[in-house]
Amino acid sequence: MFYLFDKAVLVMAILRLISGTIEVTAGLLMLKLNQIDKALIINSSLALVGPVILIATTTIGLMGISDKISFTRIFFILIGIGFILYGVKNH
Repeated sequence: MFYLFDKAVLVMAILRLISGTIEVTAGLLMLKLNQIDKALIINSSLALVGPVILIATTTIGLMGISDKISFTRIFFILIGIGFILYGVKNH
């Protein structure tokens, strides 16, 4: 059967589109509410969206190429993601 997009790429793109939609919606909600305390709450709730999407899209991508790269490289990619999450974590 002929298909236009690789399934993993399609799911990754959809996740990123959902993430972007959430971000834009949050920005519009901040403008609508026009209160700094509520804007901070909305902004803080977005702190979960980014890392979750990062982990999900990377996992899907790694599953898509797992037969083409070695376990060692997959391990180093996962370590790199861990470092990114650690580096942006709030103290």
